[in-house]
Amino acid sequence: MVEIKPGTAYGFFTDTSVCIGCKACEVACKEWNQLPGNEPTFRDGFDNTGSLDSQNWRHVQFIDNVPDEKVGTGQGKAWLMMSDVCKHCKHASCLEVCPTGAIIRTEFDTVYIQPDVCNGCRDCIAACPYGVIGLDEHKNVAQKCTLCYDRLQGGMEPACAKACPTQSIQFGPVDELRARARQRLDDLHSEGIPQASLYGADDSVYGGLNAFFLLMDKPEAYRLPNAANAVLPSRNNARGYLATAVTAVLAVLGGLVALRRRREPSPETSPATPEAKGDEE
Repeated sequence: MVEIKPGTAYGFFTDTSVCIGCKACEVACKEWNQLPGNEPTFRDGFDNTGSLDSQNWRHVQFIDNVPDEKVGTGQGKAWLMMSDVCKHCKHASCLEVCPTGAIIRTEFDTVYIQPDVCNGCRDCIAACPYGVIGLDEHKNVAQKCTLCYDRLQGGMEPACAKACPTQSIQFGPVDELRARARQRLDDLHSEGIPQASLYGADDSVYGGLNAFFLLMDKPEAYRLPNAANAVLPSRNNARGYLATAVTAVLAVLGGLVALRRRREPSPETSPATPEAKGDEE
């Protein structure tokens, strides 16, 4: 039982090497947060959720990795499975671009969208590099994993971690989870599994992720940005801010010039001067 205290950073360590794809985390998340889910659609495969969105705050990826005898791919694994979720980034681009202050960092160092402050502008959806946020069309508010903020306030662990039967999803203080993840990685390497790696457990990806992963293949296989290419959206870095500021200044100057020209009388509408009147006579 984790003792939950405000002022401590909490998160998830997801060990994909022991995920069995049972989707207990998805069900627990929907039940606790009262998410109705999306309309059922036909999908060619076992991934019936498809992606994270406003109604799916947990998404178990089923990645077909069956070995191909011709090219020798697959590394002996029939499937790659991972329970994906909001990463609660240290450098949270969604929080930076929110115009109403609806997105905050809580006392547990998690990223939370306040539904009563969100105006449904979608800026956070465009800014998120992981595509974890969706707009609830009925409520017109952006939604994503809250890391069960209400449960944390009551001293309870998140519903998904509590429901996971294999401890693929582990909850706790981020520092403790990182130490546990490094030990798990060392164990797998010593067992002859060199492809195992940690993603987001240090500050190389968006300043560090409070929800990070142990992967059994390259990040791209799980549709995650490679750490070397993980850069914040342009509006969240210095060059992006400068470009935005320059564009805004030019737009204002252009508007002032256009307004001035509109106010200047045209030759056809200008009142006749005394000299002009004399010429007419």
